[in-house]
Amino acid sequence: MTAVLFDFSGTLCRIESTESWLRATLAATGTRMEEPQLVAAAAALEIAGALPGGAEPTAVPEELTVTWAERDLDAASHRAAFTGLSRQVPLPGQALHDALYDRHMTPAAWTPYPDAAQVLGELRERGVAVGVVSNIGWDLRPVFREHGLDTYVDAYVLSYEHGVRKPDPRLFATACAELGVEPEHTLMVGDNRVADGGAAGLGCRVHFVDHLPVAERPDALLPVLDLLKNAELPPV
Repeated sequence: MTAVLFDFSGTLCRIESTESWLRATLAATGTRMEEPQLVAAAAALEIAGALPGGAEPTAVPEELTVTWAERDLDAASHRAAFTGLSRQVPLPGQALHDALYDRHMTPAAWTPYPDAAQVLGELRERGVAVGVVSNIGWDLRPVFREHGLDTYVDAYVLSYEHGVRKPDPRLFATACAELGVEPEHTLMVGDNRVADGGAAGLGCRVHFVDHLPVAERPDALLPVLDLLKNAELPPV
């Protein structure tokens, strides 16, 4: 294998909890909520699926179905989809919905998995090219820079910059082209069997990890190093 492609959310990094997201936004905007109301609002936002990278919506309102389907294809649709879900939950002010969306794009809202830096660093030492392929509506590069991971990444291929989202093989093909590698010599690592599994249609091999909280997944990326070392890649 000459290259490894990684998903972002749930693979290399994890978004903060919905309650932490709401608390941080309230603090940043100087907005007060009584504790019972705050906890209830966080629970409702979780059910609504309003936090990008968090839980999927229990149900998408009919008026958002088209926007939701296109959320990863451009920045405006991504913001509209998630603020639309957020607005299903009453909050002290309408401006909070955009403030919540803005918060989730900050490096402080994301935590790398404990083994992410080690794995990316060892791949760099071995001369293995690294790409990040993400269905996303905003520029995640500042998150990688802030957490010291950017130095290990050779290419970022983000759906909203290309108008294509996983599992479409074209997004993986773009990543391989940017890295100058052949798909059959490339491993895709992700947490979504449908989206990330689309790399198999291009000829990449695929390895899956579980989308778990950071504290519950300390070393799930480490097997990637053994897979490359031993060339024992499991079938999709």
